[in-house]
Parts: sequence; structure tokens; C-alpha cells
Amino acid sequence: MADQTAAPAYGSATAHIRESYIAQTRRKRIYGAVLLAIFVALMAGGFITADERNAGGFWEGLHQIFDFPAAVLSEAGEKIGRLPENLLEYLPALIETINIAAVATLVGAFGGAVLSMLSTRGMALWPRLIPLWRRMMDIMRAIPEIVIALILIFVLGGGPVPAMIAIAFHTVGALGKLFSEVNENASLKPVDGLASVGATWTQRMLLGVVPQVAPNWLSYALLRFEINIRASAILGFVGAGGIGYELKNAMAWGVGRYDQAAAIFLLLFITIVAVDQIGSALRDRLTHGSRKDLLA
Repeated sequence: MADQTAAPAYGSATAHIRESYIAQTRRKRIYGAVLLAIFVALMAGGFITADERNAGGFWEGLHQIFDFPAAVLSEAGEKIGRLPENLLEYLPALIETINIAAVATLVGAFGGAVLSMLSTRGMALWPRLIPLWRRMMDIMRAIPEIVIALILIFVLGGGPVPAMIAIAFHTVGALGKLFSEVNENASLKPVDGLASVGATWTQRMLLGVVPQVAPNWLSYALLRFEINIRASAILGFVGAGGIGYELKNAMAWGVGRYDQAAAIFLLLFITIVAVDQIGSALRDRLTHGSRKDLLA
């Protein structure tokens, strides 16, 4: 004889699951609505506070937001014939900016690689010092480049060297953190094998770890190079050399030099877009090229 209680029990269990799901969905919606309300309140409060502390007023000055770009474009249009001359004039400053970013990225990548291996469990030369190396990288990332540059400019004077040191210091902390996350996924079997035959720590890292993580390391370094170009241009505003310094001077002179400011903006835009596209292509080749070759 068939069990008459099976169907009602199954239906009751299904109804209970449905009710639990509906209740859980309702709670998620409530939590989401509460978080959204808190976010909106914080944004509104922060905006009101910032507007009150601002020298002017946001709404009072909103209608002037396009005045400066219009003045720059208008003067650049009137002196369009001088654009090639201006581009050539500021090309050396752009090259200086790229050099600052390149050297800072190389120094930062080397320092980040060393700190990342010293702070990764299973690879660290001194395991008890892992927290020290990690806190050191936290401090390097926490201090903005512009603060370091201002201190170094006071000590060393204006120029590209303070900018390079400031960007490299920050890059060590940033890349060290990223590299250490890559190291966590590396296999330690080659490291153990090299240790068994008496290899030094440096040999274990160079031969057992670096070949595994090099593609991802290079990918992160290229991405950081793009960021460092922007940082180098910004540091020029505080006297750290490069094209940012020339842009500050052109903007400070105001009307009569806006065509030069427009040329500098164009150089920066072209450079950042070019570096971004080249870096994206290289990163894609490094991370997916071997997989495509295998599939082919």
C-alpha cells in the first residue's frame, strides 16, 4: 500500500524552503535599502560640509565650470599654427617625465620583489620578520608621493630626483603587496628541491620562484608604470620637474600661454593613451599568450 504521508511531507518541506528563501530575500533587500540610505546620508553630509568649508560655493561657481576649458581651447584654436612648435618645445619635458616614471618603476619593482619574497610564508629568509616587512610595505603605500616629494624638495631642491625617489618609495610598497599575493600561488616544490641540494636563498628564489611568477610580476609592473607617469606629471606641480612643472607655469601665466597649456595637455593625453594601449597589449600577451599558443 502506498505511503499516503509522503506527498504532504514533501509539499510541506517545499513550502518551508520557499518561505525561507522569500524571508532571506526580504532581509537582503532591507539590508540593501538601509546601506543605501546610510550611503546617501553620508554623501549628502560630506557634500554639505565640503561646500560650507570651500572658499566659494559649489552651486554659485557651477556655471563657471567650463570657462577655463573654453578659454584654453579658444586660444589654442586661434594659435593652431603654433601647435607643432609647442609640441616640439615641450617634448624634452615629456621625455623627462617618462624617464622619471621608468626609473621609479624599475627601482620600485626590484625593491617590491625582494620585500614580497621576504614577506611570503614558505619563501621568507627570516620567517619571524614577516610582519615587519609587511608593515613596512603598508607604510610605503600609506604615504602619498606628493608628501614625500615635498619633503625631498625641501632637502634636495627642485628637480626630477625628488620625484623619482618619491614615486619609487611608494611603488615599492604597492608592487610588494601585489607581488606577495602572486607569490602565495607559486608552488614551493622547486624551492624545496633546490634547498635539498644546498642552494642558497637567493638561488632558490631566482631559480625556483621567479620563473613561476615573472609573467604576473611584469604585468603588474607595466600597470604601475602607467600610474607612475601620471604621478610624475602631477608632482611637477610642486616643483619636481618634468612636464607637470611646465604645465603649471603655462597655466600660471594665464591668457597668452593657454596655447602652450593645450599643447602640454595634448602631449600628456597621447602619451598616457599610448602607454595604456601598449601596456594592455603586453599584459595580455604575458598572461594569455602561452594559453593561446597551446590552443593553437
